[in-house]
Amino acid sequence: MSSHPTILVTGATGNVGGQVVAQLRDRGGVRVRALTRDPSRAVLPDDVEVVGGDLSDPEGLDAALDSVDAVFLSFPTLQADERALELVARLAKHAGRIVYLSAEGVPDDRGAPSQGIIGSHAVLERLVEDAGVEWTFLRAGGMATNTLGWADQVRETGVVRGPYERLSRSLVHEADVAAVGVLALTADDLLGARPVITGPEILTHVEQAAIIGETIGRPVRYEEIPPEEMRTVILDEWGWPAETADAALEAWAAMVDNRDGVTTTFQELTGRAATPFRRWAADHADDFR
Repeated sequence: MSSHPTILVTGATGNVGGQVVAQLRDRGGVRVRALTRDPSRAVLPDDVEVVGGDLSDPEGLDAALDSVDAVFLSFPTLQADERALELVARLAKHAGRIVYLSAEGVPDDRGAPSQGIIGSHAVLERLVEDAGVEWTFLRAGGMATNTLGWADQVRETGVVRGPYERLSRSLVHEADVAAVGVLALTADDLLGARPVITGPEILTHVEQAAIIGETIGRPVRYEEIPPEEMRTVILDEWGWPAETADAALEAWAAMVDNRDGVTTTFQELTGRAATPFRRWAADHADDFR
């Protein structure tokens, strides 16, 4: 890449993308361009170039991609899968490097079956790998930000209702994922790599809820509901297709007995310990109050 590259960050107002923007600015030596569907509503620093565009409309991205050296790609998984091939081709036409926010569990074997969200990530990885560009796939473990979906219940009742109270995850802070992404965008050490980034500890749903409660200063507990009830929520409130809902419930059920692993990837790459969930909860305490 050039000595002062232009880096396009997609999902720039989201959790991981927003952290990528902030950390690129802190690092310096790059021009940061942020892609958002509605630039008028984006609250970003003045030295960040904000451009409009939608990943589900690849034809409209040429202006945003002009003179771009690298792209941080946070793809709207499942929502725009039918445009993935065209999108990746468009990105590869302009940028020489793509750092893709993928997920832990994507199989290395191209012939291995996968479905649902993991299957969508697998397709994107294969498309980027075949596009003739430099690439890194950030295989993030369970994102701590997923627990923000509990925020309304925490504020209103202090009770989080969901399936599989013993489901265990090593939840990762979005800032940690972004830090590895910034390394991949600005240096060559991670080219062709698929780093698996997790949190430093394994916590059940019950433990996660309790930590959130301790952080905000009032009790929060997790109440298990039947998978069938959760399936109705996924279909009716989340709007997921039935096959995706079933795949998610199956994967979550498996995590009850097959606990997440904890990797040391983040510490090996950055020289500092991964962020614990308690710190993440403190960073987001206002979201639950």
